[in-house]
Parts: sequence; structure tokens; C-alpha cells
Amino acid sequence: MNEPMSQDVTRHVWHAKYCLREDGREERSLDDTWRRVADALARAEPTADRAAWAQRFHALLASGAFLPGGRIIAGAGTGRRVTLFNCFVMGRMEDSIDGILHGLHEGAVTMHQGGGVGYDFSALRPQGAPAHGTGGQASGPVSFMEIWDTTCRTLLSTSARRGAMMATLDCRHPDVETFIDAKRAPGVLTNFNVSVLVSDAFMEAVSAGGEWRLAFPPPGVDPPPGEARIERTIQARDLWNRLMRAAYDSAEPGVLFVDRINAMNNLAYREHITATNPCGEIPLPPYGACNLGSLNLVAFVRRPFDDDACLDHVALAAAATLATRMLDNVVDVSGFPLSQQAEQAHGTRRLGLGVTGLADALLMLGLRYGSEAACEAAAGMMRTVCHAAYRASVALARERGPFPFLEREPYLAAPFVHALPGDVRDGIARHGIRNSHLTAIAPAGTISLLAGGVSSGVEPVFAASYRRQVLDEHGEARAFQVQDPAVRAWRARGESGLPPHFVDINGVAPGEQLATQAALQAHVDSAISKTVTVPAAFEFESFRSVYERAHALGLKGCTVYRPSAVRGSVMDLSEAAAEGPHCCSLERETG
Repeated sequence: MNEPMSQDVTRHVWHAKYCLREDGREERSLDDTWRRVADALARAEPTADRAAWAQRFHALLASGAFLPGGRIIAGAGTGRRVTLFNCFVMGRMEDSIDGILHGLHEGAVTMHQGGGVGYDFSALRPQGAPAHGTGGQASGPVSFMEIWDTTCRTLLSTSARRGAMMATLDCRHPDVETFIDAKRAPGVLTNFNVSVLVSDAFMEAVSAGGEWRLAFPPPGVDPPPGEARIERTIQARDLWNRLMRAAYDSAEPGVLFVDRINAMNNLAYREHITATNPCGEIPLPPYGACNLGSLNLVAFVRRPFDDDACLDHVALAAAATLATRMLDNVVDVSGFPLSQQAEQAHGTRRLGLGVTGLADALLMLGLRYGSEAACEAAAGMMRTVCHAAYRASVALARERGPFPFLEREPYLAAPFVHALPGDVRDGIARHGIRNSHLTAIAPAGTISLLAGGVSSGVEPVFAASYRRQVLDEHGEARAFQVQDPAVRAWRARGESGLPPHFVDINGVAPGEQLATQAALQAHVDSAISKTVTVPAAFEFESFRSVYERAHALGLKGCTVYRPSAVRGSVMDLSEAAAEGPHCCSLERETG
């Protein structure tokens, strides 16, 4: 089912975003692009072996089975001063004008080279607090986010690859209510996704109907000499309801379950995480980077729609093994905007290998998205990817050495690593492992179009046919008619109507979407970018329960999208395509 140029939107996306046309070079086809990328990644191999590895890399890319992150496709082998890493979390914010402007400078440099950025603004004192040393008053974190938003818009307003930023704030920060309401009005902080860092203690207070203490600095951190802690107490449920109401009305903020993120981090022995990349699939430490790629599950479906349709797990494992090597090579051939980012990337060699086309693959296997059987199948697919990637990383450690920040005992004690198969754990104990993290699931909206427009990431099929906006190389939006590839394959068999078990986003209940995400999360060491979509008429009480259910299921975060006057619809079934859900619009797509 490899139809790389079967839709007009596919050709447009390739031409506008990934086709190299400069310095006398012009790629004539997507295959030319794949050859450039394969050759560039093979440069990390020993000289005598490069041609052979380039050939293997090219074969995998040309098959449509593996789609590297968008920055890799756009930048590898071009000679441009760009990074091949999609996104970064920036350094910890310092609560001073010098520190804030330094953070802004680092973010601007990173965005200018093509990386999205994530920031935790929790270290900035709340609005109205005394400004130490000036006699004035602090303007608060949200006011400084506006400066970042303007900077991003100024740097990237004419680019076909728009900037994306994530802002987080601790649920104990006195300005958390202002942060929650920051994006209620249309057109405000449009380059930011925002998420509240929600602790287990806060969720317990919400459940118990207890009080919640807002404090700056937070408990356990001493205020600067001569300054008093700023604090007040509110009802936990009032804050939760305010957060839920903002998300209900405007699709933001999202929620990051920060204690779970840190407890499940393979590098918890040396990292404390308070932010993620812009789409939320990679929780990262200060200056951490995400190196993404997606396996197209549709490419591994055998005999689609037949009674004996199946997914080829052997081929999927082989592709995951080779993709792991390719992404590991990205670490060595990429440039980095900042030296601290290079140090983190080389120290951990973090990868984010995920999947796309899940909904279409399930449909071709005769499974209804969200059903128990579909969740089991999805979990099995991701288990195959995860275990193959970890085994490949152990083999790479034997060949090239483990990642420098590895401490074997605490690493093997990490909950995710502890649950891996015995042969993987034994291999880590003997040889180490090349990459601290191996799996993440990105939105993959743009790169999925290069595979014929397969369903994005792990989202349900949006519709059998719809119109979608994409930016051209001049930053202008163009709308394209898109037909779902699984539906197209069904009709190519001479069938009419829609395939059995077809269900689009409007037919998948929130609980089924959460169940799918939870089934996958068990085999993802980072996180999953997934937006739970609900109808406009969805009742507020039910909406609120989606987030509570996400916490109960062990997810690391949750974003729920409800069409509203502020946000519009996800994509249009008729003429006018609108922006995508929360963080996943093509205009701000980072993958």
C-alpha cells in the first residue's frame, strides 16, 4: 500500500516542505529526497560500510515503511545550518531580567534553526510580587510568554514550517489561574501550546475536596534572602474546574501528570522533568532534544480486508531495528543550535521511534478503532516496535558503546526498563544500551502525507474524505481534498461504500480513545501525542471526567478537543479547512 504520490496534497507537502531546490541542486522526486536523507545518515557509519548502509536506509525509506521526523527529511544532507532534531526543552528559567532575556535569546536561536521549544515558566515570580532590586513589581509569567510569542511570530511568519512552543506552569504557582485563562480569547499566544503541571497530590486534593496551597517559591524551596514566600490557599476543586472549563471552551490548557512523568523516566536518577516538546510526546530535561521517526503501520498489513488479513510483526521488528540505527546516526550527523543541547543529546542519545497510520491499519485488519480487540492489536504492534528498538540499541551499544550518562544499576531499576523482556535486561547488564529512551508517538501529521495521507499518528481516521489546509513555501494556506487511504484501498477492490468496521473521529467515544492511548503507553518509554476529540455538544461533567480517567489509566498527560467558537473545527468535511486540534495543525506541525 505504498502510494507516496497518490494524492495532490502529498506532492504539495513534499514540494513545499522537503524538496531541496538550491545551489544548483533540485530534487525531481520524493525518491531523490530519500536518497539524500539515506546518504546523509550513512555518514555516521564507517567509511568502508557507508554505501551498503545508505542502500539499506534508502530501501526502508522508499518502501514508505519508515518516516523520519520532518526536520530530518528537510535538513539532512542539505548543508544548511539547521538542526535535524524536531524540538527542544530549553534551560531552566532564571527569575531575573538577565535570565529571562537569556532564555529568550536561546529560544530564538533554536527556532531560527528549525527547532520547536518547550519552557517551564514556573520559576518566574507571580504578577504583583516585588521585583527584587528595582522597587517595582513583577509582571508575571504570562506577560513574558507574550514576548516569546511575538518573537516566534517575527522569526517564522513567512516560513512553510511554522514555529511551535510549549509553555508549562506548576499547579502550585500563584499565577496558575491567569495561566489557565491565558488562551481563552482568540488570537492570543497563538504560537504556544500550554499545559499545567499537575501533581498526584493535587489530584488527591481534588478527589478529596480539599484545600490547595499556592506558593512561590513552592514548598521545599527557600525564598531569596530578604524576601517572603507569596502564598494563598484555594479549593482544589475550584482550580480543577477552572482548568477544565478553559479546556472545554478553548481546548487549552492541556494537563501533564508531572509526578508520573518523573517516576517513569528511565533517567530519573539524574533528571527532573518539568516540560515537554511542543506536542507533548517527549518529556525532556533542560536542554533535552527529541529525535523522532514513525513506522507506517499500513505498510505492514498483509492481505488487507481479507478474512486472513494480518500484520507482519517480523517485518515490523526488522524495520524498527533499522530505524533505530538511522535515528541513532542522526545524533552524530546533526548540528545543534546550542552547545548545551549537543551535550544533552550526545549524553543520552534519546530517540523517539513511534508509529503512524494506526487507525488505517486497524481498519484494514477488520478491527473497529477503540474496540477491545483493536486495543489489544495496537498494544501488540507497539510492543513489537519497543522490544525490537531496545534490542537494536543493546546491539548498538555492543558495537559503538553505551550512552555516556548510563549508570547501569539505577537504569535497570527504572520501572519501564524493569518490565522489559529478560534478554533485553540481560543485554543491558552486559553491554549497556546505546540510547536512554527509544519510543515516543508523535502527531506525524505532515510526514504521514508522504505515505499517501495515512491516518496521523494514533488518532482515529478523521473522515473518509475531507479538505485539509497546508502551507506552501511562501507561508500561504492551500486547501486539498484528502481521501483516507484505507477507504481508497477498499474501493480499489471494487467494493462500494465504506469498509466494515469503519469509524471516523465522530464515532469513537472518548473512553475508547483513552483506552487506545493507554494500551500503547505501556510500550512507550516517553509519551504519546494524542488529542481526545469530543463533540461540541459534549456535556461539561463528562468532559471533566475524561481527564480524571486519563490519570486513572496511567497516562502521562491529556489534551481534549471540543469544537467551539474559539477554536472552530478540526478539519472541514466541506470547503474551508480549519486549524488542527490543539498542537497538531499542519501550520504548527513539528513532525
